[in-house]
Amino acid sequence: MNIPKTIHLLCIKLHKMPKWVWQIGGIFIALFYCFWLYFFLVAPSGFRWRAIYGDPDYPDGYEIHGIDISHHQGNVNWARLRNALIEQSPVRFVFMKSTEGDSHVDRNFRSNFANAKEAGLIRGVYHFWSNNSSPRRQAYFYLAMTPLEPGDLPPVLDVETKPNGISTGEFQQNILTWLHIVEDKFHVKPIIYTFYKFKDQYLSDSRFDDYPYWIAHYYVDKMEYPGKWLFWQHTDAGKLPGIKGYVDLNIFNGSYYNLMQLLIPKPKIDKKSDTPIYDSLYIDSFSVQD
Repeated sequence: MNIPKTIHLLCIKLHKMPKWVWQIGGIFIALFYCFWLYFFLVAPSGFRWRAIYGDPDYPDGYEIHGIDISHHQGNVNWARLRNALIEQSPVRFVFMKSTEGDSHVDRNFRSNFANAKEAGLIRGVYHFWSNNSSPRRQAYFYLAMTPLEPGDLPPVLDVETKPNGISTGEFQQNILTWLHIVEDKFHVKPIIYTFYKFKDQYLSDSRFDDYPYWIAHYYVDKMEYPGKWLFWQHTDAGKLPGIKGYVDLNIFNGSYYNLMQLLIPKPKIDKKSDTPIYDSLYIDSFSVQD
């Protein structure tokens, strides 16, 4: 078989085809390309596109909405944020970063903490876990720099990475050390923030079952994590009045009454002295960075 000659004859036949055949073929190719582009690129990211273009109407079925912020959001206009609506509901709570590791304080924390209360929002404060310092130092540093009060959400540990040099069991024990120290101070179980796949891989031990979870799972219309959870960070591309740029949006998995029940309670009162009973706390010297 003479392949070059066959190809030559085929090219001649194609060249002699009517123009309308080429036009129809081009239309089919264009339609196939659009189909592929939508189902493999656009549709899986649909919720992200909606978030970027300012449509916060997702996910459905939840009535309590909130945000989380750090210095990355800059200076918040709290008056505008207080009047912002998500799904025709007000912003109820705001998580904010206070500390990271055993020496860094978020530079906007103090103003965010004071202004959130002034705006009438329920406050939550998280510590960003570092694999480069001990869990005890991180816990005491968080307690020293984070003046949580009755009526605030429980303390939060944001843990997203496991170091390569230790076993999963040792890593879990480090996390539990932080949780136990902070729990002993506030008498409430801290909230654990993480990604749902990270939770399944590293925090599936039964010792973590009683802790409330704040799960990050983006751009989907429903939570895929099958376990129990209280907060869902469903996008990092939200847009709200009072905040320049993008902000993380969250929902609470419960009613407003359930949210109120979660807050740090007032301390017990010593009947003899009529003063609050707080645990003693030893704070080592720390270098605070703004």
